[in-house]
Amino acid sequence: MSASIYILNGPNLNRLGTREPATYGKTTLADIESMCRDVGEDLDLDIEFRQSNVEGILVDWIQEAGDVAQGLIINPAAYTHTSVAIHDAIRTAEIPTIEVHLSNVFAREAFRHHSYVSPVALGVICGFGATGYRLALEALSTVIRP
Repeated sequence: MSASIYILNGPNLNRLGTREPATYGKTTLADIESMCRDVGEDLDLDIEFRQSNVEGILVDWIQEAGDVAQGLIINPAAYTHTSVAIHDAIRTAEIPTIEVHLSNVFAREAFRHHSYVSPVALGVICGFGATGYRLALEALSTVIRP
């Protein structure tokens, strides 16, 4: 039976491909979703892929994932640096969670160096562009099926 993995994406990621391509690349969120579905199929993972610009919706989806999924991958985008609500939702979801960022946040502005998500994540992958999602899926697969 397939394991369910939620992949949640935060604000402005719907603009990938056109938003700051020098930083985020030209890959669109639809491209990333397609790649995640292909990788998920190879790993026998059922992928639920979503994006919202609204913090409260992301919190609702994290709670939903905690009720029905075996793992969570989240790119909280700007909410990484501001959201105690997302931190608390991940903590209470009690499922393995991997934080993903397309860019290397530590090579960018100082305010991006702090994450409210990292302390409640199993791991963090940043700086590898869209490949980070594939790496996160592979890592979660090994964690939920030791």
